[in-house]
Amino acid sequence: EVQLVESGGGLVQAGGSLRLSCAASGFRTDDYAIGWFRQVPGKEREGISCINSGDGGTYYADSVKGRFTISSDNANTVYLQMNNLKPEDTAEYYCAADVYVLGPGCDHNYYAMDYWGKGTRVTVSS
Repeated sequence: EVQLVESGGGLVQAGGSLRLSCAASGFRTDDYAIGWFRQVPGKEREGISCINSGDGGTYYADSVKGRFTISSDNANTVYLQMNNLKPEDTAEYYCAADVYVLGPGCDHNYYAMDYWGKGTRVTVSS
């Protein structure tokens, strides 16, 4: 069973940085993708970044491009470095896994994900 555990959320002032971690385990395939999503109450879950474990392909939503960086290590942990945070980045952040990767790159849509973590809260004060 795939398990995903997020950590690294917290309270930060606008302009500050945080690094989220997603510790993943239980994969039965080497071809998977990890995505980062965020959600605020009343809004749809937004796919903000993802990475393909095989080819390293990445995706960034326009809302975070140039400020957030996704990366992974060799121990199945995926990081989301978040710089120049803005109050509008305040949300619950989730990592998710797509274990049916059919091509290069990664799918940032929430319905493509097969497993989800429980989330970590990020609050950016103005």
